[in-house]
Amino acid sequence: MKWLVLLAAALPAMAAPPIAGGGTLNMAIQGEPRSLDPHVAAEEPSELVAFLTHGVLIRVNRATQQPEAELAESWKASADGRTLTLTLRKGVRFSNGALLGAADVCYSLNRILDPALDAPNGDSLRGAAGKVGCVASGATVTLRFEKPLAAAERWMDGIAILASGSGAPEKAVLGPFTVESWQPGSHLILRKNPHYWRRDEAGRQLPYLDSIRLEIQRNRDIEVMRFERGELDLITNLAPDIFERLKAVKGGRALEVGASLDAEQLWFNQAPGAPIPEFKRAWFRSRQFRAAISQSIRRDDMVRIVYKGHATPAAGLVSPANLAWVNSAVKNVPPDPKAALALLRTDGFQLAGQVLRDRSGNAVEFTIITNAGNKSRERMASLIQQDLSAIGIKLRVVSLDFPSLIERITRSLDYEACLLGLIGADLDPNGQMNVWLSSAANHQWNPNQKSPATPWEAEIDQLMIQQASASSMAARKRAWDRVQAIVAEQAPFIYLIHPNTLVAVSSTVGGVRPVVMRPHLLWNAERLFINSRQAVTQSK
Repeated sequence: MKWLVLLAAALPAMAAPPIAGGGTLNMAIQGEPRSLDPHVAAEEPSELVAFLTHGVLIRVNRATQQPEAELAESWKASADGRTLTLTLRKGVRFSNGALLGAADVCYSLNRILDPALDAPNGDSLRGAAGKVGCVASGATVTLRFEKPLAAAERWMDGIAILASGSGAPEKAVLGPFTVESWQPGSHLILRKNPHYWRRDEAGRQLPYLDSIRLEIQRNRDIEVMRFERGELDLITNLAPDIFERLKAVKGGRALEVGASLDAEQLWFNQAPGAPIPEFKRAWFRSRQFRAAISQSIRRDDMVRIVYKGHATPAAGLVSPANLAWVNSAVKNVPPDPKAALALLRTDGFQLAGQVLRDRSGNAVEFTIITNAGNKSRERMASLIQQDLSAIGIKLRVVSLDFPSLIERITRSLDYEACLLGLIGADLDPNGQMNVWLSSAANHQWNPNQKSPATPWEAEIDQLMIQQASASSMAARKRAWDRVQAIVAEQAPFIYLIHPNTLVAVSSTVGGVRPVVMRPHLLWNAERLFINSRQAVTQSK
């Protein structure tokens, strides 16, 4: 991809890794991990800890975006897409010293597929492949799928391999680090895994670091202050104004990696059991209402005012950085309050003076929740508030601490609308099965449906299954293009902008290769090192 080549050319070269290695890398995370169980990790802090501590059979390389052998030294998919055969590496040990065996793989697969666990990746895999059988024979594992599964090897990136019968998942791990301690509300210490299987080109065991300290710090201003004082070594997802400030500092510590795969988006709560008035739920279920809200929002203002130009207005669910899968026919609708009001009138809404009312005379007003401390989202919410006032809608903005926000959108469903960013963790549409299947827990506007609530959701279900089993890239692309077109028309998520990936790297850290896929700076954590010679970053 051209943009990856340009990125590689834009970053300076790094000094060679040290002979001895060692040291502690310090970094902040913006929330408490909800679980150390990698199979139920569903939010960024938990997913980051899982990535650093657990191993998978096949890993999608975050720089090349291609699958690579990890715990499996090789794999072969059948021509009909119903079988994936993997050969395990010999001599790989868990952090407790136990040897990895094929039985551990089948245990892990069966565990993540158990509906009682409610694992996001397991739910998605069941939806795409149907029943999955696992046969262990020596060092060979054979997976058999009820339905053909396209790009089956990419699914393996989301299935951490656990030791069968080990008890707590964090007690025996295969990743470069182990969880040594966790002080809730304060920090986690990840310690070097003494049995990690990977070695560098010179034969030295990885990781180079002794440990990683993850500070739980929700206040981004304090995080930046500590970075400037040298107490933190890395920052991901910088706010644009902070990026501009750090960029002005000598040493090139702030880096713009490129357009991200992420999206900032707004959605309305349509869940039947949500504690909101029925007349409001009727608004939120109206395509015309959602489309009019989208057409009223001035995305260019968000890019210019909030992101200082470090973002792209969103036309749909796929970032333009994802060249292989974006539907270029989906275009960004320019803001037009008059057209939005005309659309609302077709559904019985009327502007009475300066107040928009529904067909029953209810004034249109609602509350949007977002996470406290995220200045970009708070500013975006303020701009949306202004834009909607132009069509007579009163918008209230409520900022919640992140755990409370997650609780509302996943458990209590006690909210009307939400402004949040969903992570683009994978280029492939299979990585979004846990969002677009109507039965999925992350189908945020109406999660965990027993059957599709609308014909268009039923069509998306069919298309997602179709693309997951199609034998050709062209057939998968046609199905995914149609999903993007439906989402643009129905607007269950109102996509706002795709932020650029903005990071900061201390001059004391070597081996960093920033990428647009998450985790942007820690994807190759086993090769990071503390560098006293002040030479910092590379990409190739």
